[in-house]
Amino acid sequence: MKETIYITGHKNPDSDSICAALAYAEYKNANGDVNAIPVRLGEINRETKFILDYFGVAAPVLLETVRLSVGDLNFDKIAPVSPDISLRMALELMKKNNLNSLPVIDENEQLLGIVTISDIIGSYIDVWDNGILGKSGTLMDNIIETLSAKIVTMPNNLKPITGKLLVLAMEPKTAETYIEENDIVICGDRKDIQKLAINKNISLMILTGSVKVEDDIVKLGKENGVTILSTPHDTFTTARLITQSVPIRHVMSTDDLIVFTLDDLVDNVKDKMSQTRYRSYPVIDDDNNNKVVGLISRYHLISSMKKKVILVDHNERSQSVDGLEECEILEIIDHHRVADVFTGNPIYFRNEPVGSTSTIIASILFENGRRPSKKIAGILSAAIISDTLLFRSPTSTNADRMMLERLAKIADLDVNKFAMEMFKAGTSLVGKTPQELLSQDFKVFSIGEERIGIAQVYTMDPESLNGMKADLISLMEERAKEQGYSIFILMLTDIFKEASDMVVVGRNKELVARAFDKNLVNNSFYAPGILSRKKQVVPPITNILTNVSVK
Repeated sequence: MKETIYITGHKNPDSDSICAALAYAEYKNANGDVNAIPVRLGEINRETKFILDYFGVAAPVLLETVRLSVGDLNFDKIAPVSPDISLRMALELMKKNNLNSLPVIDENEQLLGIVTISDIIGSYIDVWDNGILGKSGTLMDNIIETLSAKIVTMPNNLKPITGKLLVLAMEPKTAETYIEENDIVICGDRKDIQKLAINKNISLMILTGSVKVEDDIVKLGKENGVTILSTPHDTFTTARLITQSVPIRHVMSTDDLIVFTLDDLVDNVKDKMSQTRYRSYPVIDDDNNNKVVGLISRYHLISSMKKKVILVDHNERSQSVDGLEECEILEIIDHHRVADVFTGNPIYFRNEPVGSTSTIIASILFENGRRPSKKIAGILSAAIISDTLLFRSPTSTNADRMMLERLAKIADLDVNKFAMEMFKAGTSLVGKTPQELLSQDFKVFSIGEERIGIAQVYTMDPESLNGMKADLISLMEERAKEQGYSIFILMLTDIFKEASDMVVVGRNKELVARAFDKNLVNNSFYAPGILSRKKQVVPPITNILTNVSVK
């Protein structure tokens, strides 16, 4: 079985984060020994959607956490059973599969209840009255199977099994006082008793010891619509076994069932199990009409397994997937500063001072003799264009230029024409809310004891936001207070004018303006030449925070 590896970019993913994950997953899967799954940690933005649609590439699946869930565990994948199966069959299934419970479902495969080995053993200990077969709705098939019986005669229209169960080990005169219509009788080779029972309009006669049934008895049974079965067991064994044909619906538990889904986190399951007394719990797939897929017990939770991940375009815990500390990081491929991701083992870590992680991913492909497909070359090209702002960003390097040229040839891409279309699609602010603008490309940076939030919005028409600036500032102040950001910045970046309007809130907002030799006016200042959050904004803020006494 191939090992599953999740390849993920950062939260609030940009085009580089998404495209790098997609391309690296294709590279890993080409090796054939792993199942690499590209994932995203948030909604894709308009620019990224344009890129994926343009090249016909599906978006990565959304992954909310890498904490272990029930679906990751090797729980018992036992098929659920019908409520009509016999106690004996249920017990055999449990013994065969080394289980102590079975989930019970209806005709629509929805959970009805659960039957445990204790339920079945308890039924053997209980003293049931002789009307148990009728009261429990026992099926004829259950009786035949439980007794290993052969059918001597059976009418098309079966009489209901509603009477009492009798063992006719007595004289006919005595037996006549007990037998009533629709009873179930167990008897041996006494022909007089057999005739008497059939003439009393019983529903079922069970002959023990594989006795030979006379033709006239068979004929009489047919005439009276009585089912006659022959079992190899003796009378005592037959009487003992027949109650095991009772359907499990008669003993199963249906109230206050504790059920888990494949998506339930293991930590939550442990807490729930610690509060209950059951040995096994049904597991359902809520993505598949709540279909029952198995059972989970406490011993399944004792697992040392961890999800395996590869991080691209980030190496900071605050920007990464929820539960990162509980998974195994195999690789990190990034072009940002080295931050605070910790690993338990040595890993492949590749960090280069280039303008785009996709430049590094493409380098890995070519270094290993791989030529990316036209689609992958296309999305890698688009990611480099996006992250370097078509080489307007100061983070751009000659390596990015050379790699884009090589990829564009494979993708048959007119770089300048495509860039204009992509930026136009990606920077449209029509219909955007303040909440969306602050979330679509947002990162948190830790500088000493300070938490800094920086959102960046690229646009060709920054004036279009003037009408919502007050709402933006209000929302930013609210979030800064909630999340403990000493500085919260919104960069409204004009790609072609190569400048940013810096909107700043937080208790240290004045320090940001000072770092750029500017004055705040209505919580903002204009910063010509400022395009890169990583290279032009974080460093001067870091410098001033570490050199000025911050209250």
